[in-house]
Amino acid sequence: MNQTDGVRRRAAFHTLGCKVNMYETESMREDFLRAGFDIVSENEWADVYIINTCTVTAVADRKSRQFIRRMKQKNPDAVVCVTGCYVQTQPDEVAKIEDVDIIAGTNEKENIIKYVTEFLEERDGGRSIHVLDYSELSEYHGSGLITSMESRTRAFIKIEEGCDRFCAYCVIPYARGPVRSRPMDEIVREARYLVDNGFKELILTGINTALYEDLEGLLGRLEEMDGDFRVRLSSLEPTVINKDYVKKLFRFSRLCHHLHLSVQSGSDNVLAAMKRRYDMKEYMDIVSELKAFDPLYGISTDIIAGFPGETEEDHQDSLNAIGEAGFVRTHAFGYSRRPGTVAADMKDQIPAPVKKQRVKELIAAGEEAARKFNEANIGTRAVVIFEEHASADLMQEQDGSVDAPVDNGTAAGAGAGAAEIVPAETGSSGASPKLMVGYTGNYIHAYAPYDESLLGKLTEVEVTGLYSDGVMCRVL
Repeated sequence: MNQTDGVRRRAAFHTLGCKVNMYETESMREDFLRAGFDIVSENEWADVYIINTCTVTAVADRKSRQFIRRMKQKNPDAVVCVTGCYVQTQPDEVAKIEDVDIIAGTNEKENIIKYVTEFLEERDGGRSIHVLDYSELSEYHGSGLITSMESRTRAFIKIEEGCDRFCAYCVIPYARGPVRSRPMDEIVREARYLVDNGFKELILTGINTALYEDLEGLLGRLEEMDGDFRVRLSSLEPTVINKDYVKKLFRFSRLCHHLHLSVQSGSDNVLAAMKRRYDMKEYMDIVSELKAFDPLYGISTDIIAGFPGETEEDHQDSLNAIGEAGFVRTHAFGYSRRPGTVAADMKDQIPAPVKKQRVKELIAAGEEAARKFNEANIGTRAVVIFEEHASADLMQEQDGSVDAPVDNGTAAGAGAGAAEIVPAETGSSGASPKLMVGYTGNYIHAYAPYDESLLGKLTEVEVTGLYSDGVMCRVL
């Protein structure tokens, strides 16, 4: 039991970046609970603060540093532990931040409870550093079964670690190491536990999910499980899959009709410079297969503005691609120069004001594509897992794609103007309606009049109109 003078120690967590980081934070949180800590909000006083960092862009690095300093301000005597991709790729830079007590790389997250406990016991004033070299990131390191998730309805399950694609702009292979797959039996055990404990959507995630050693076999195992639940793939990289690959997915009835398929650019010239291993014809062939199977198949994407050498014509190709693919959600962000990557040394780096303007135009195109996609769903039936009361803040949230970094850009949803098309009914006082919100299978934000009895359940609805960043629905 971790106690000080009879009082249980308190730990707080902050997560930046992708859904894999979110999963790993949940794993660490459970480690601390088992060790006798109370878990509190990052905004509260705590004995220990754990920051799980991201390094996908320079903005992510800056936010990581900001949170490190902010946590120490809440309790100057707290132990501050920093882990994640920023630590793995820039350990010396993190070590220069004097407020950091424990530094742990991406493969050390399962050991953080041990490092923190030892640090609390010894308090010798020294810094604890645990970062493996890239060459040592060779095994899948699990941390036991996850038994809960913050949303209580949608659970992430990590199935794979690492990436070997080495796209020209991306530092993540260096942060996460080569591809390692999690044992299938362990994944299925975790899925079984989560479904038995009420989770209705299992989201399979990884650094490059499509590189899991036997994804079809895993989906088949989940398809055979008993229970009232559905499965969502966080992403499939077009650098790995093709149109023939996605055809094989259609036989799995539990699988949501949604894929996150990162395009990164609509220009063949830029894709080649990025070392993306496909061209736009191959990408659109995948899109066509998905739409042929279901015209309302939801496709979300990431797209980069201002990659070195990108011309106005290349940028226009990206704008055209958004409209042609009809994305349900577009996560657009400016290229970020990452030391150690091929693109960092390329000529013709794009000025920041140009990148900013291009991002703005990509977001606008994404909002229009999402509005059209949402509009096409009006009058159809869908299954939604309503998760929570839709507060004003939640309704304005522009969440990233399922597996996109949450701190390096802006996602284009349906657009704020959609709220005026089908306003929700207000009470007699004129106050805002109380709504609940969740996701359809094809990844649309769905709103309906609040009914607590429906929260956390697979609920059939009819889509009646556009609303906020998604659609308004009538429960059937």
